Amino acid sequence: MKKAFTLLEILVALGLTALVLVALNTFVFSMGELWGRNADLRLFDRHVRAVSRFLETELRVAALPPNGNAKTSPFPVQDIRTQSNGTETLLTFELPQGCRLFVWPGQPLPEVVCALSIRQGTGLVMLWHSRLEKDFDNQLPRETVVSPLVTELSYDYYDDGFKNWKNQTALQKDGTGQYLVPGRLHLKFTYRTHTQEVVIPVPAVTEGLPVL
Repeated sequence: MKKAFTLLEILVALGLTALVLVALNTFVFSMGELWGRNADLRLFDRHVRAVSRFLETELRVAALPPNGNAKTSPFPVQDIRTQSNGTETLLTFELPQGCRLFVWPGQPLPEVVCALSIRQGTGLVMLWHSRLEKDFDNQLPRETVVSPLVTELSYDYYDDGFKNWKNQTALQKDGTGQYLVPGRLHLKFTYRTHTQEVVIPVPAVTEGLPVL
């Protein structure tokens, strides 16, 4: 005589199967949510590294001759007028061939004077215009967003007395009232509840570089 499953056994089996499916479903969705969060963090980290490499490259280019030489710094501190008709004291530098981020209204020009500034709610902004443009001295520089995730820009100065770095929120002056060129730029990136800080070295002029 063949034995068949009783109704109670079938109900128990269905109940166990349902519990396994619910647990598996919960696991799959929780892993998907976790992976999604990690993907955001990975993209955030990639953005930070890409912006850092970009700035390091542009500053190295600015430090090359003829802008960089033993007599003058390729990173002078100047008062720059902004699109809001205000004035900011910023570290400036010159890019002989411009930059791939720039969108020109006409033909791209060389000898582009640049500066970096922070805009609350906007991010890290590069101000720029070419020395070859008409009315260069009176023209307001254009503004291009480098990263909307940069929330702070400060400056690191090396203290020879204490042999350490000191971070300053504003550009510093020496005893004669002349602005000092910082040794590093200090950037803070923010994405939701996550933050990451990086330092960008400001290249020193090296004697003996070939004249371009």
